Amino acid sequence: MAVSVGKTGKVTSEPNVVPLCDVLLVLLIIFMVVTPLIQKGVDVRLPDALNTINMPESPEVVLSIRKDGTIYVNQEQATEENLQTILEEAFLTATEKKLYLRADQNLEYGKIIDIIEILKNAGIEIIGIITEKKAERID
Repeated sequence: MAVSVGKTGKVTSEPNVVPLCDVLLVLLIIFMVVTPLIQKGVDVRLPDALNTINMPESPEVVLSIRKDGTIYVNQEQATEENLQTILEEAFLTATEKKLYLRADQNLEYGKIIDIIEILKNAGIEIIGIITEKKAERID
């Protein structure tokens, strides 16, 4: 804190804001570095598709399947045996009865068919498949 005594005999004090600015800049740098590292959802390498539409910002029910066959419902791990029960519970509170499927592009096709059969048995009729937008070719 700086104190100065003038000719008039008044004492004025000013807070030193340099340490405050230093702390704020360090926090800003931390947030800038950490924010890209925070990924929403399960780490899945999505296939590319040319004709896509934008999905909602925050879908209520997302089913993710990793390359090794690990299944996640809204980031909660599941198995094929309890998947139908978990999905039925998730759709009890969901306002929109849509499921979004995020499957790794290297996953076996037969595994996806088995999962879709479980989804149909759970009463899910609308399934959106999440993909990456393919870059258009310029000839």
